[in-house]
Amino acid sequence: MSIELSARSRGAELSDEERKVLTATLVGTTIEWYDFFVYAQAAGLVFGALFFAPMNANNPLLAQIVSFATLGLSFLFRPLGAIVCGHLGDRFGRKNMLVVTLLLMGAATALVGLLPTYAQIGAWAPALLILLRILQGFSAGGEWGGAALMSVESAPVDKRSFFGSFPQIGTPLGMILATGVLWVLTATFGKQAMIEWGWRIPFLLSIVLIVVGIVIRRTVEESPVFQAMQRRHKESSAPLRDLMRNHSKEILRTALIFMANNAAGYILIAFIISYGANTLKMPSEQLLLIGTLAAVSWFIFTLLGGILGDKIGRVRCFQIGYSLMVLWAVPMWFLIDSKNPLLFLASAVGLTIALGLSYGPQAALYAELFPAKVRYSGVSIGYALGAIFGGAFAPMIAQWIIGTYGQWSWRVGVYIAVLSLISLITVSTIRDPQGVDLNVHDAGA
Repeated sequence: MSIELSARSRGAELSDEERKVLTATLVGTTIEWYDFFVYAQAAGLVFGALFFAPMNANNPLLAQIVSFATLGLSFLFRPLGAIVCGHLGDRFGRKNMLVVTLLLMGAATALVGLLPTYAQIGAWAPALLILLRILQGFSAGGEWGGAALMSVESAPVDKRSFFGSFPQIGTPLGMILATGVLWVLTATFGKQAMIEWGWRIPFLLSIVLIVVGIVIRRTVEESPVFQAMQRRHKESSAPLRDLMRNHSKEILRTALIFMANNAAGYILIAFIISYGANTLKMPSEQLLLIGTLAAVSWFIFTLLGGILGDKIGRVRCFQIGYSLMVLWAVPMWFLIDSKNPLLFLASAVGLTIALGLSYGPQAALYAELFPAKVRYSGVSIGYALGAIFGGAFAPMIAQWIIGTYGQWSWRVGVYIAVLSLISLITVSTIRDPQGVDLNVHDAGA
C-alpha cells in the first residue's frame, strides 16, 4: 500500500481510504482543540472569578494570572502523554492510541462542565479543575503525533504536506467551534448568565463531538508505514531509549521550531480576547466574533501552508511564516489598542497568516525527520516540548507584561518576535527532508 501511495502521480484522485484518513484526523484534532480552546477562553473570561474567588476579590490581576497558569500547567504534562502514547503508538500502532486520547480529552472536558465552583465547595474547586486540566494536557500530548502520522504516512509522497495539514487545520476549526459556541451563547443569554451557568454548556457539548469522532476513527485502517514495519518485524525492543540516544538533536530542533508558533497561537486563542474584554473594555460578543473570523483566516492559511509545503518545500514555507511573524508581532498591538473592531480584526488576521504558513507543513516536516520505529515518540515529544517552551505560559507572561507596564502592550509583541526569531533560525538549520522514504530512512536532518 505504501508503494502505491508513493508512486501515486500528482493530481490523482484520492482513494476512499485516504478520504477516511483525512476525515478522521481532521475530526479528531478538531474535537481535541475545541476542548482545549473552550478551556483557554473560559480561563480568560470567567474562571478567575469562579474558581479563584477570594483571590479575585482582593487582586483581580493576580486571579487572572493564576487562571492562565492553570492553562499552562497542562502543558507540563504533555511530554508525559507524548512519551506514554508515543511509546505505545510505536509498538502497537497509531490508530488505537488516537481513540484513547480522544476519549480521555473528552471525558476531562465534560467533567469540567460539571465542576462545582469555589462558592460551592471551596478550595476543592480549583484543585479538581487543575486535575482535569492535567488530564487534558496528557491526552493532547499523545493526540497530535498520532493524527499527524496517520495522515502523513498514508499520503502520496508528493502530497505529504497537504495531507499533514489536515490535523493542523483541526486547530483553527476547533477555535472556530469554541469561539463560535461561546459567541452564540453570550449573545443569547448575556454575560451575567454565562458567568453564572452558561459557561458550562460548551464543555458539555464535547460529549456529542466525541461520539462522532470515535465512530469515524474506528472505520480507518492502520497507517501503511506501521503495517509495513510490522510485516518486516522491525519494531524496536526499546524505541524510547533508541529515540533519546540517537535522535535527541531532532527532538530539540522540532521543539524550538514549534515554540514560536505555539506561543503566538495561544496569544491569539487565550490572551487577545481577554485583553480586549478586561483591559480595553470591549464587548465580549464583539471580541468572540472577531476571534471566530480570525480562526477562519487561520484555517485558510494553514491549508495554504500545507499546499505550499509540497510546492516550495517545508523549510521555505516555515521561513516565510516566521519572517512575517517577526515583522508583524509588534505593529499588531497598535491596531489592537485602537479599540476599533475592524483594526482589531486586521491585527488578528495578520497574525493568522504567519501562524498558518508556519503550521501547515509541520506534520510532514516532523514525520520526515524521524525513522518509522521511533516516529510517533519523536514527533509527539518534540511537539510537547515546543508547547512548553512556547504556549504553556504565553498568556500568563503576556498578562504579567500588561500588569507591569500598563498600556505598553507592544512589549508582548517583542516577546513573540524574539521567540519567532529563534524558531526561524532553528528551522533554517535543517536540510529540507521533503520526499525521503518514510519506511527506511534513519535521519532527515
